[in-house]
Order: sequence, then C-alpha cells, then structure tokens
Amino acid sequence: MAASAGAEFRSIAAAFVEVADRARSCATASRIASDELERVLTAAIKLYAANAESEAVPSPPVSADKITPTEVVVFVTEMMRAVDLNLFDLSMWYRRAR
Repeated sequence: MAASAGAEFRSIAAAFVEVADRARSCATASRIASDELERVLTAAIKLYAANAESEAVPSPPVSADKITPTEVVVFVTEMMRAVDLNLFDLSMWYRRAR
C-alpha cells in the first residue's frame, strides 16, 4: 500500500509541477482558482509537517536553486497572516529543539 501511494504521489506531483510551470511561463497563473491552490498547498504542508515530525533531521521543504528568497518571503508572509502568527511566534518555533 505504501509503495503504491508513493508511486501515485510521484505521478500526481509530476503532473502538478508541469501544469504549474506552464501556467507561470504563459502568464496564466491567475487563472488557477485560489481555492484549488489552497487545497493543494494545505495538503502539501500537512504532508511535509507529518514527515518532518517523524524525521530526526527534517529534509528542506524547498530547493534553494529552484525558488527565490522573494518567493519564499511572499509565501511565508501570507501563511503567517492566514493563521494569525507574528514574528515573535515564529522566532519561538525557530529556536525550538529538533
């Protein structure tokens, strides 16, 4: 079951990346419904958090050579606003032991 879930996820992830790359390159990203993007991001974040909590040293959630600092800041800032976190809250989590 786990092996088939992994294979299915790889296939779906590859398709998602292809569609996302095409939307960005054709300047049609605004045509992607916000609520659908929210569903995908929420699921991805929950999956990443579950994996990170189960690992002694979590894998990085992104590759520095595939995303810009600006893109990270935009995303993190909007996530913090969405769940009403502030920089103090973030600094407390940042300092916690792994």
